[in-house]
Amino acid sequence: MHFAYTPDQEAIRDAVAKVCAEFNDDYWLKRDREGGFPTDFYDALARDGWLGICTPEAYGGSGLGVTEATIMMRTVSESGAGMTGASAVHINIFGLNPVTVFGTEEQKQRMLRPMALGEEKACFGVTEPNTGLNTTQLKLRADKRGDRYVVNGQKVWISTAQVADRILLLARTTPLEEVEKPTHGLSLFYTKFDRSRIHVREIEKMGRKAVDSNELFFEDFEIPEADLIGEEGRGFEYILHGMNPERILIAAEAIGLGMAALQKAARYARERIVFNRPIGQNQGIQHPLAKCWAELEAAWLLVLSAAWQYDQGLPCGATANAAKYLAGEAGFTACETAVMTHGGFGYAKEYHVERYLREVMVPRIAPVSPQLALSYIAERVLGMPKSY
Repeated sequence: MHFAYTPDQEAIRDAVAKVCAEFNDDYWLKRDREGGFPTDFYDALARDGWLGICTPEAYGGSGLGVTEATIMMRTVSESGAGMTGASAVHINIFGLNPVTVFGTEEQKQRMLRPMALGEEKACFGVTEPNTGLNTTQLKLRADKRGDRYVVNGQKVWISTAQVADRILLLARTTPLEEVEKPTHGLSLFYTKFDRSRIHVREIEKMGRKAVDSNELFFEDFEIPEADLIGEEGRGFEYILHGMNPERILIAAEAIGLGMAALQKAARYARERIVFNRPIGQNQGIQHPLAKCWAELEAAWLLVLSAAWQYDQGLPCGATANAAKYLAGEAGFTACETAVMTHGGFGYAKEYHVERYLREVMVPRIAPVSPQLALSYIAERVLGMPKSY
């Protein structure tokens, strides 16, 4: 057992960091103020082949594991790109895993390659206004009519829908009252984003302005039968193949953002002179920052453990949820401490840490709440009764 990166993993970290270095704090501050998808950043990562890091080589990717993707996404976030940069490419890394596992050869060639090469952007349509994380209760209907499905209903909190070319969509094809189990009767589609039949309404939010979040309204939206992934009615089972990697990757992004905040705070503490001495000389400043570093490092080890388990084909649900929980909490504490270390200047946008604090709420809340992550561990690891 050892804890060092392999030479290839070090090369990945360094190469991704080199790309990210082209987009400095001023770039991300401007994106935060003005919004607008960071297309040039997306294209830079695509140009060097990073968007297909987990996509099999046969379909235009590098065929690497979630461990390597985890290192990549921490590096992106830690560069100062934060959740804005990470979320801009997040779905490219893990989102089409259900297609990789359950798609036909024709679908893989048609769907995976454009995403891996950065030629198409996609969004992931699962969450609905009245169901939240209770995915089995989804109401969006896809009715089979001949050789196509007709979709009506709503989705909410759908990222990048303003710029998406495609959508990975989970819809109910069999009414809930007609299935044996709530997890049955949901189907997964990957199809063209037809804006004449999908109305997109952006949600104003507290952070990550450059990566849009949206409500979607579907009105007689048609999906060709050829865009159904796997078998009808088994979509819930299929999306589970993307959930653990998503938890692991967003945990890595939280760690990266926490480390970026910590670096800003430590530098400020070394340079800020009050009462004729740097504030970093005071243990009241030192200890909270040191504690943040320890918590981030501990969470990072669990993130890597979860990624390793996934890549080895081992059950990793508990570790992935624990990693997401600990990373989200450690990242939040680090960003909050960074603001407090800066004092009044922590509230000023030019010091960047207030943006980090706003953005770190994303991995703390999504894709699963801290409470549900803990409930999963209580039930699956500790054998307690199911609470939800």
